[in-house]
Amino acid sequence: MNTVAVIDYGMGNLHSVAKALEHTGAADRVVVTPDAEVILKADRVVLPGVGAIRDCMAEIRRLGIDEVVREVIRSKPLLGVCVGMQALMDESAENGGTPCLGIFPGRVEWFGNDLTDPNTGARLKVPHMGWNRVHQEREHPLWEGIGQDERFYFVHSYYVEPAIPELTVATASHGRTFTAAISRDNVFAVQFHPEKSQHAGLQLYANFLRWDGAA
Repeated sequence: MNTVAVIDYGMGNLHSVAKALEHTGAADRVVVTPDAEVILKADRVVLPGVGAIRDCMAEIRRLGIDEVVREVIRSKPLLGVCVGMQALMDESAENGGTPCLGIFPGRVEWFGNDLTDPNTGARLKVPHMGWNRVHQEREHPLWEGIGQDERFYFVHSYYVEPAIPELTVATASHGRTFTAAISRDNVFAVQFHPEKSQHAGLQLYANFLRWDGAA
């Protein structure tokens, strides 16, 4: 039985994520839950997130989800989505500096107020919102069936800067080239929203539901 747990800590578009996972047909059971026991019994785990990282981290720690995530990554595949990806880093620049989970070395930085297109000089909006091309920097099982430079849907004002460049498995551009996906061992995380990214997003979720955690 292939069970996937979507971690519910009150900060994420949980219904949309769960429905997209169900729509792939690759999971026998999708459960949205804050219960550590249920999460740890699942075969795969998704850590979603939207909103301010300070609020997300406060709820993650209050509910003990930080320790649950650390336990999950010892034994099964974990997918981080949007702020769920940012939460895996050491620290975010948001609110003057917000400590995160420290699963991956690196920081989460702000795009800033003076973001411009390097080719045209046009002013770019922050948050970065809408469809953008994702360039795969290295092969990975979660890219199976997804074309190079496929478009995914983004909504974010902050981006991840891994301390180890090899962690980056995909990039995108918005005023600057930034990390769109990271991976190490059995953890994969994306800045974009697969559940809002139509066919490509569903393909990525389906790949995750078949993934055994090997790169």
